[in-house]
Amino acid sequence: MNVIYPYLAVAFTLMVTLLNYKNQRKHTDDFTATMNYFLWFFILFLVGPILGIAASGEPLPETLVTLGFRSGRMGLGLLLSGIGVPLTLFLSFHASRDERIRTTYPFSKRACSKPGLFVIFETTYLLFYYIPWEFLFRGLLFFPLIPHVGLWTALSIQTIISTLYHIGHPDTEITGALLGGFVYGIVAYTTGSIIYPIFLHALLGISTDTFIYLRYHRTR
Repeated sequence: MNVIYPYLAVAFTLMVTLLNYKNQRKHTDDFTATMNYFLWFFILFLVGPILGIAASGEPLPETLVTLGFRSGRMGLGLLLSGIGVPLTLFLSFHASRDERIRTTYPFSKRACSKPGLFVIFETTYLLFYYIPWEFLFRGLLFFPLIPHVGLWTALSIQTIISTLYHIGHPDTEITGALLGGFVYGIVAYTTGSIIYPIFLHALLGISTDTFIYLRYHRTR
């Protein structure tokens, strides 16, 4: 696992510079740029680490389980998810009314032009962005650190990094990323799984996009 962290340092640098969707938009339309961004996010933060773990000789299935790819404490996970759904929908609806959020999201405004395109965009958003995101922050940068630095330090480290990744986004979103880092981290820790943070985090982003999409078509 140790070799993964120097790799992640390089991957982070690429994602916030050359491969960032804002840079890619300089060369193509926003839909293509964002889809390329999602693809690279998936490759660098999910496929790359998994290949690295496999190449290191560590047992891949067992390692992925320790990183949170499991059902975990399902009863607690379902309870927390059930509590989180109405709160998440309330927050996403409120966020969709913020002009600064609407300027940023969805990442592709072209995706709002057709229902089918919007569905493709949001499905890709879930599979190629939110799953790698939670695997990275609540998996790789969280679970392995707990035995060495303790729960709250591990929570703080992954929250700091995930919050910094939001630089350039609206201030309200950066504040939300700070709170979300701790909340999703605690959910992952108490359930022993990243499945429930994936669900709640993806619900927040996709429902915010959907409320903005509906608002866009209603105003038209």
